[in-house]
Amino acid sequence: QFLQPLFEFSGACAGCGETPYVKLVTQLFGDRMIVANATGCSSIYGGSAPTCPYTTNAKGHGPAWANSLFEDNAEFGLGMVIAMKQRRAKLADLVKELAEVNPDAKAACDAWLAGMDNAAASKAAAADLMKVVTECECGKCADLCKEIAGMEDLMVKKSQWVIGGDGWAYDIGYGGLDHVLASNEDINVLVVDTEVYSNTGGQASKATPTGSIAKFAAAGKRVKKKDLGMMAMSYGYVYVATVAMGANPAQLLKAVTEAEAYPGPSLIIAYAPCINHS
Repeated sequence: QFLQPLFEFSGACAGCGETPYVKLVTQLFGDRMIVANATGCSSIYGGSAPTCPYTTNAKGHGPAWANSLFEDNAEFGLGMVIAMKQRRAKLADLVKELAEVNPDAKAACDAWLAGMDNAAASKAAAADLMKVVTECECGKCADLCKEIAGMEDLMVKKSQWVIGGDGWAYDIGYGGLDHVLASNEDINVLVVDTEVYSNTGGQASKATPTGSIAKFAAAGKRVKKKDLGMMAMSYGYVYVATVAMGANPAQLLKAVTEAEAYPGPSLIIAYAPCINHS
C-alpha cells in the first residue's frame, strides 16, 4: 500500500472494479511496464484525452501504454514482446563484445549478462553498466560504448502486459489470446472480468454466468460461463490464476507477483464488479 501507483485519477465510472487491479500492477511493476491494452473500458479510462491516468515516478519512469483494436490485442502485445526480445539480444551481443575488448568493463558486463532476465538484478547491473559505458576511456571501444549507452532503455528487464476485458478475452479476441498463450513467450495477460460487455452497456458475454440477467439475456443466461482458466491450463505451461480483490487481497498479490516472475505466459482473470450489474 505504500508503493507509488503509476495509474491515478482515471475517468472510470464511480466504483469501477477494474481500475484497482490496474493500479496494483503499476505499483508493483510500473516503472518498467509495457502495456498492450484492448479497446473497451480499460482503453477509455486508460487513454482518454486530454488527460492520461498513467504517470511516472520521480525518475521519470512509468508504463509505456498503447491501445489496440478489440480483436487483435493479444497479438499486438506479443509483437511488443518479440520486438523487445530481439532488441535485447542485440544489446547482449554488444555487451559480450565489450567484455572481450575492455578488461576494465568485464565485471559490469558479466553482471548484466547474468542478470539481464531478472528484474532486480538487471536494474542493479544496468546502473553499473551505464556508468562504465558513459565513462569509457578506452579509445578502441569508444564507438561500442556509445552504441551501448544509446540502448539504455533496454537494460532493465521489461514487464510486458496485455490488458483487456472479458468481451475481448472470452469472445472477440479469444483466437489471438489462445495463440499468444500457446506461444510460450514471457507475456502477462490481465483480464478484468466484469462478466458482461461493460463498454457497450452490459450485454451478456461468454463470461456471463448462468442465470445472470443482462442485455440479450433478459430471462437469465441459459448456459454456463466459459472456463477460460481451465482452457489455458490445458497447455501445461501457462501460469493461470483467478483473483478477486474484495474476496482475498493476499491471494491476489501473491498471484500477480508469481505471474510476473514466471518466465512464460501468464493469465490472471480478475473479477471486477461493474456499474452494469446495477
